[in-house]
Amino acid sequence: MTPALLTEEELRAAAGLDIAALEVIERGFAALADGQVIMPPVLRLDVPEKNGEMDVKTAYIRGFPSFALKVSCGFFDNPKKGLPSLGGLMTLLNAETGHVEAVLLDNGYLTDLRTALAGAVAAKYLARKNARVAGVLGTGMQARLQIEALMPVRDIKTVLVWGRNPEHAKSCARAIAEKTGLKTQTRRNAEDVVRNCDILVTTTPAQEPLVKADWLHEGLHVTAMGSDAEDKNELEPNVLLRADRYVCDSAAQVKRLGELHHALKAGILRNDYPVTEIGKIITGAEPGRENDAEITICDLTGTGVQDTAIAVYAFGKLHGMKKPAAATGAG
Repeated sequence: MTPALLTEEELRAAAGLDIAALEVIERGFAALADGQVIMPPVLRLDVPEKNGEMDVKTAYIRGFPSFALKVSCGFFDNPKKGLPSLGGLMTLLNAETGHVEAVLLDNGYLTDLRTALAGAVAAKYLARKNARVAGVLGTGMQARLQIEALMPVRDIKTVLVWGRNPEHAKSCARAIAEKTGLKTQTRRNAEDVVRNCDILVTTTPAQEPLVKADWLHEGLHVTAMGSDAEDKNELEPNVLLRADRYVCDSAAQVKRLGELHHALKAGILRNDYPVTEIGKIITGAEPGRENDAEITICDLTGTGVQDTAIAVYAFGKLHGMKKPAAATGAG
């Protein structure tokens, strides 16, 4: 059987930032927390001369008809060349036979989509119900998508944007306003955003912390999704000490790649620091936010389970496959 060859245009038409796609990501996280996933460590290749990297991720989810092998490239000087920073593709393999079912030439779209949806899942379970102001650090595509993905789960009214380049920040704020209809404002520094938002999303490839512990305030939820490699770091280690609840996508992975990795390396935290996977909250095994005063953090490093979940979902919508069985307790 000849594998299907799916274009970015087709995949964009099949899958978007909606509740159905969000629930697929939830089911993936729930399966991971329930021990229903086989997921090897991320393989990464650095291309330092070109400010680039390539990540390879995969995961097998029991009950899903297929699994994905994803190659994702991030070349962070590309915007200077008029090109997007992220790119890549996914290969979908049959879980019964191992045969290639499809090659998804998404140019990084599905990675962007599942990353934004993971941020929305984090906010659904950890942000205050009455959160109205979102703040975003970073001005790239993920900054825009994270805000768009938030809208179905929280009634956001205002978005605060900061980026190192003020012109890029203005452009990002305009794009968010045009896409969502929300009121947007740029702020002159990261501190101003952190102190004045209810939900903070950090979306940068920063290698030095952008967020300081002293800036956090009661009721704040932080989704940190930029630290997906050992050298990336958006939150100073003391930020994790201020958190009432620290949540992540994969406990094993954040100890190697995430914000927790830096706090452990600095000796700020010990290996027995309590870590809750978001899947445990989705299944009800662990509580999410328990009151409006808590400071919560969700450390998202990006997992192969998200890639398999979104790839199977998009392929299924295009080819009429049955939906994968829901993991136990998934919301």
